Amino acid sequence: MKLPPSPVRAPREASLPTTLSLAATATIDIEASGEGTPATLPRFRMLAYTGGPMRVAGWRYPVIMDLAGLAIPSQARPIRFSHDPTAGVGHTDAIRIEAGQLVATGFVSRDTPAAREVVVSSKNGFPWQASIGAAVEEFEFVKESKTVRVNGRQYPGPVNVVRKATLGEISFVDLGADGATSASVAAGANTQGEPTVDESLVSASEDQNTSPATPAEPVAAATPPVVTPPASLAPANPPSVDELRAQAAAETERIAALRRRCAGQYPQLEAQAILEGWTEQRLALAIIREDRPTAPAIHAATNTLSDNVLEAACLMTAGLPDLDKTYEEQTLEFAQKRYRGGIGLQELLLEAAWANGYTGRNFRDSRAVLRYAFGRTVEASFSTIDIGGILSNVANKFLLDGFFSVERTWRNICAVRNVSDFKTVTSYRLVGKDQYELVQPGGELKHGTLGNEQYSNKADTYGLVLSIDRRDIINDDLGAITTVPRKLGRGSGLKINDVFWTTFLNNAAFFAVGNNNYLAGADTVLSIDGLTKSEVAFMDQVDGDGKPIGVMPAVVLVPTALSVIGTQLFKSVEMRDTTANTKFPVANPHQGKFRTEVSRYLGNSKYTGFSAKAWYLLSEPNDLPVIEVAFLNGQEAPTIETAEADFNVLGVQMRGYHDFGVALQDPRGGVKSKGEA
Repeated sequence: MKLPPSPVRAPREASLPTTLSLAATATIDIEASGEGTPATLPRFRMLAYTGGPMRVAGWRYPVIMDLAGLAIPSQARPIRFSHDPTAGVGHTDAIRIEAGQLVATGFVSRDTPAAREVVVSSKNGFPWQASIGAAVEEFEFVKESKTVRVNGRQYPGPVNVVRKATLGEISFVDLGADGATSASVAAGANTQGEPTVDESLVSASEDQNTSPATPAEPVAAATPPVVTPPASLAPANPPSVDELRAQAAAETERIAALRRRCAGQYPQLEAQAILEGWTEQRLALAIIREDRPTAPAIHAATNTLSDNVLEAACLMTAGLPDLDKTYEEQTLEFAQKRYRGGIGLQELLLEAAWANGYTGRNFRDSRAVLRYAFGRTVEASFSTIDIGGILSNVANKFLLDGFFSVERTWRNICAVRNVSDFKTVTSYRLVGKDQYELVQPGGELKHGTLGNEQYSNKADTYGLVLSIDRRDIINDDLGAITTVPRKLGRGSGLKINDVFWTTFLNNAAFFAVGNNNYLAGADTVLSIDGLTKSEVAFMDQVDGDGKPIGVMPAVVLVPTALSVIGTQLFKSVEMRDTTANTKFPVANPHQGKFRTEVSRYLGNSKYTGFSAKAWYLLSEPNDLPVIEVAFLNGQEAPTIETAEADFNVLGVQMRGYHDFGVALQDPRGGVKSKGEA
């Protein structure tokens, strides 16, 4: 299956991929044609897609195609070899969805080398698989905590679901994305119902004087089936004796070269290579992979390299604590034994590149390593390590570390709204008509109404790109993938503070005498008396009908200069006066009544409306918020993505972005005290 790289969350509509090649398990039956069909055209039947999730290179999470949304333009669709338009095989005559699976039947109707390869390999018992090509119109991302029902089955998130697509073509492939499945090829039958084989397709290594058996022997169930090739696919002229001898000599030389390469050290690989017709180059690649250092098996389920093992190794090397809360014990043990001295950045990229087909033994060709590591040079079905996902997951741990390292007072005084897009959203207050009415005999309830008071908000995107350049990679500095995301996380935390407090402090029209929520004068200094005055003003707030709003104050928001007195008013049982006034009461009537929140932004001169003396008495944000923060899809933390850098940059790029918006809401949710005359 081939798709563009996917972000940690679902792409927006503008970035939907346009094509999808989805490889699945396939059952392909090459058989004699039916009535009314030329006898020279073999039929096939394939299970083109099982309806389940598939792992796709470049996408962090599995992909499922919803067959209910698959448009099939016609029953006659082209059949190709590995999605190559120049390698036609035939066409379908029926495509249908059965029990949540896509099934196709048709004919091997093309006269091409690819068609001959399919027929001859089927005769030899090769287990072909299938892959469909479709144009994607719409898909969705299902989060980890959610489940989705697709093709009659329930699947847990995280997963990508292609909701609408149009079928283009179906291809024969030698290996689908699901390597755990198998496919079978059944023998075809001639008009007498006996297995047949064209003599021109017999292996050239056979003795050319051997006579074909007179009667056809029945084929046992375990015997690889044979297929009758169409006349149009057979060679025009049978090979001569000299040609057969040349082919036999070439096969003998191939086997000798394979044995020389193995030198008796890889008997299993040698036998497999001879049996499956490998070239010497393919065997050499298999030997390189066989020679890679491996850790001893720890548990049967966790003795192979995986994304989780590499992630755990990176985080262990970086010294992140409490990894046992994120990874299984077997994963951590395997990572510890395999990378005893800690994994380096070069080693991480090489592991991913090797898993995706890179044959080099070192990091000398760094560009090639990056191309293979990020899956730019391999087919989807062969990609086993998602380096983009690994780097993103590792970086995300340190992104959040940086994000939460800055002040977060804003989160304690605001309401939070989840929005699904970037459009302006409007909310209304139920005022005036939200009281229950007496129900008259007959039981009819009266209708409440939405008032005219409405408040809006909208999310915007804020982001930044940073790079791990070639020097960090050459220096093998794993710390680069912890330092850069920390900076991106801190940058996001600073930005949301900047936007929030710019909006909150520019409040001259919001906290105003006309709104009955602004107090000025020498008696508004933060003290017992000043807090009492502010509390009275808050509790005297009324709705549109002049009735009390019924909301209680809960938070005292102060600048750093008033942090001590704010804490005293909240925690101290008594407040003593050091003057000669012996009648001053010592009891603190506000003790434990309002929690204190401190922000350094309130007194910072870079923000319009700043003051080191002004303070605020606010309601709980869930009751009657004075300010609201909207997050796209409820994502309160920033998102980080990793990819190979652009052509003009040598290295790896990381981008962080955050979708949020801030807006003032209901003025009756708070009172501002100037704190001076």
